[in-house]
Amino acid sequence: MASDSKEIAFDLQAFRIYNDGSIKRFIPIQFIPPSDDPNAAVRSKDVVIDSETGLSVRIFMPGRRCDANQKLPLVVYTHGGAFCIGSATGLTYHNHLTNLVEKAKAIAVSVQYRLAPEHPLPTAFDDSWAAFRWVAAHATSEGPDPWLNEHADFRRVFVGGDSAGGNIANDVAVRAGDSKLPGVEVEGIFLVHPWFGGKEEDKLYKLLCPTSSGRDDDPRLNPAVDPRIGKMAGRRVLFFLAEQDSLRNRGMAYSEGLKKSEWSGEVEIMESLGEGHCFHLFNPNKDTAAALVDRLVAFINGR
Repeated sequence: MASDSKEIAFDLQAFRIYNDGSIKRFIPIQFIPPSDDPNAAVRSKDVVIDSETGLSVRIFMPGRRCDANQKLPLVVYTHGGAFCIGSATGLTYHNHLTNLVEKAKAIAVSVQYRLAPEHPLPTAFDDSWAAFRWVAAHATSEGPDPWLNEHADFRRVFVGGDSAGGNIANDVAVRAGDSKLPGVEVEGIFLVHPWFGGKEEDKLYKLLCPTSSGRDDDPRLNPAVDPRIGKMAGRRVLFFLAEQDSLRNRGMAYSEGLKKSEWSGEVEIMESLGEGHCFHLFNPNKDTAAALVDRLVAFINGR
């Protein structure tokens, strides 16, 4: 039976999920090969970190203009895509991370977590936490990857992502604070147009995570209610919001909840007026997109 004749459970422009748990994705992922050219402005490579699950990361590092003896800020990034689409190796995120790494003079590890609904939530969260632990294993300079061993400054670690990836990044920061991984200091967390929950059921999230209520009593949809929030890693959290984003109010609500929680760090907000959800990825040449990236670069560089 053709997939279009199946009963549809959820339908968006980018994908369609059916009641039998299958998915039809309408936007093909364009794989961009990494480039380990030391003469390039930014080098990149793919590393499989779990052969059983296929979990991998794409690592980005400054190339020709990088001081070989300089320790660089480390960014662990989780991409967006409603937990169903997107890829660390696709054109959009490869270009975004390349641009960020070149401007910030940082190392970035972009997580290729497994997608729902083939891998129901919390798989994406657990994969990203496994990737963060793999990265943290390099804090003693004895990990399996030489780039991280030699160049990453584990006293300046940043965790972030956009949309659903912002949700995942926050979960990683909560787990990192609760676990206290040795040698790792999370300086900041950045959440770009994050996907958090509200009082009404988030039907897509509920579909992808059947064990969740789909509402703001779920700590992953509203981390402010997580009993571990007071120990969340990071001294600063930067929220990027967009005025015309349907998720804007949810992000604002979590920022206010975080301020009232036991967590003692600083909360900052940058709102892009007149813009919608993840506009900077779809239109990276816009002045507002450049301003967003420049603010993130300043955040990573301690300004």
